Amino acid sequence: MKPPLAQIPPEVAAVSDYEPLARERMTPAAWAWLQGGAADEITLRENQAAFQRLRLAPRALAELAGGHTRLTLLGQAFEHPIFVAPVAYQQLAHRDGERATVLAAGALGAGMVVSTQAGLPLDALARQATAPLWFQLYVQHDRGFTRELVHRVQAAGYRALVVTVDAPVSGPRNRERRAGFALPPGLSAVNLQGVRNPPPHTAPLGRPPLFGSPLVDTALTWRDIGWLREQTVLPILLKGVLSPADAVRAADEGLDGVIVSNHGGRVLDTVPATIEALPAIARAVNGRLPLLLDGGVRRGTDVFQALALGASAVLVGRPVLHGLAAAGAPGVAHVLHLLRAELEMAMALTGCRTLADIDESRIWRGD
Repeated sequence: MKPPLAQIPPEVAAVSDYEPLARERMTPAAWAWLQGGAADEITLRENQAAFQRLRLAPRALAELAGGHTRLTLLGQAFEHPIFVAPVAYQQLAHRDGERATVLAAGALGAGMVVSTQAGLPLDALARQATAPLWFQLYVQHDRGFTRELVHRVQAAGYRALVVTVDAPVSGPRNRERRAGFALPPGLSAVNLQGVRNPPPHTAPLGRPPLFGSPLVDTALTWRDIGWLREQTVLPILLKGVLSPADAVRAADEGLDGVIVSNHGGRVLDTVPATIEALPAIARAVNGRLPLLLDGGVRRGTDVFQALALGASAVLVGRPVLHGLAAAGAPGVAHVLHLLRAELEMAMALTGCRTLADIDESRIWRGD
């Protein structure tokens, strides 16, 4: 493996240019873990391809003086709508892991969601943050441990809980398994130390592999979301929603936001790309709660398209890890800067002075 870059090469002109630089700096097994998806990886590919099928409608001679990308979300101010998605075990990409990503996000004024499976303590990361941090929560089989974890998150100053709801079980990560991926010694989900896991379940041939196991029998339900709301004063967003009915129920339950996500194509293959699922969800909730989106964002035009179709912000995962692997905190900062610069270009060229000007009329319909 090559060492991290000491200086970002001038030929790095787009987020995609970081991908080959990152691959040279990660082990083959870690690369398979990061890049892989579920099963045949149809959804993984579609997340990007669906953006590429959309077209923008440019506008001329608009007033752009005083333009900006600022927004307020959950009562929190952000400089732009590009957030860092929760990605586990970031020390697989760079020795500084989440510490470097937090520093870069702060320098770029980007919101960041810290993973439950971070390799560094949530408290230490919060002390280094200079921009709002949210915490991605996997509700554990051990509900008492989950309660204590939520209290730690709140005490550390995190500003919201992002509850992942689309992975009650893992998907078939075939690429990852073929590569023989395993966490290296010394790297673990440190914020889950002390949790009581359900007993292991191995089904003999001819018996149900999942149904009837403790993993499925204790999977997260709407009742648990109600219980979680009683444990914290933090806003709660559900991450992993593709169904308009689920988004409407989240609004009915008084939740604070929904992240339209298919887990980066890593759980259930052949589900829709997130940008394809977004418009129907936006119509169904009709502004009752904010929508965010992740999955496949590689260009500022992708960010623009998501906003035009109903999202308030987007989250970026793999490209951030590419920047991290290639050049540490400066690489992450550069990835975020490139996306913001491209977003502002798209806004200027479609006549949008602020994010409020971006709407569905900026998507080319051909009629």
